[in-house]
Amino acid sequence: MTPETGRPHLVARDAEELRELVAGTRHVLFDFDGPICRLFARYPAVNIARAQVQWLVDRGRDSLLTEEERFSPDPHGVLSTLAARHPGTDLIIELEEHLTQHELRAARGAWPTEYADPLIHTWVAVGARLAIVTNNSARTVAKYLEDRGLHSCFAPHVYGRTQQLHLLKPHPATLKSALLAMGAASEFSLMIGDSDSDYTAARAVGVRFLGYASSAKAVRKMRHAGVPERDILGSLEPLLDAVRAVKQHP
Repeated sequence: MTPETGRPHLVARDAEELRELVAGTRHVLFDFDGPICRLFARYPAVNIARAQVQWLVDRGRDSLLTEEERFSPDPHGVLSTLAARHPGTDLIIELEEHLTQHELRAARGAWPTEYADPLIHTWVAVGARLAIVTNNSARTVAKYLEDRGLHSCFAPHVYGRTQQLHLLKPHPATLKSALLAMGAASEFSLMIGDSDSDYTAARAVGVRFLGYASSAKAVRKMRHAGVPERDILGSLEPLLDAVRAVKQHP
């Protein structure tokens, strides 16, 4: 970890390799929570998970959860687990909307990931087309992008959680939708994500992958999933430098 930032110090691809990667990229697929912002910076995800359990308690449905699931810190995990057992039911539809409302609240206090905003603007200026593929609600993403003045950089290519919860990443459905809508060839596309599920989805559609690791734990999870260390960045700054270099020397 670097003392200045608290992020893991990683020396991944060198500057020339990153420039070559950027030069060969026409379409970029971003995960949302992580590479673009810290969605739950001021409104912790664990609080949302607890609110979901309380929502079930209030409706007398908490018996659907195991003891371990009651104390899960992951709100998406709670929703996905119940959706697998009770797909398409009114309960799941309402619980998904409950999660979306909490995400919208979290978006108001989200912290932008360092270098993400200039990276996005610069990549668009170079001529790349961008999309977001996320397990968060598309409404949440749209709210954040509008507040940051980034909506035009992605519109209309925001692909988020739907009622078909079995299609959340690591399922590649959102990536396939983005590539198809943009007319993107996988060999000229790149995904930037921060989890093993992002990497798994990218591999499934043949898209190159760069991992953004905001912590040593994130590095370990991606390495365990098979992400080469050279493809993991502890900061977006080297990638921004590479995009700027391509812009100056097309």
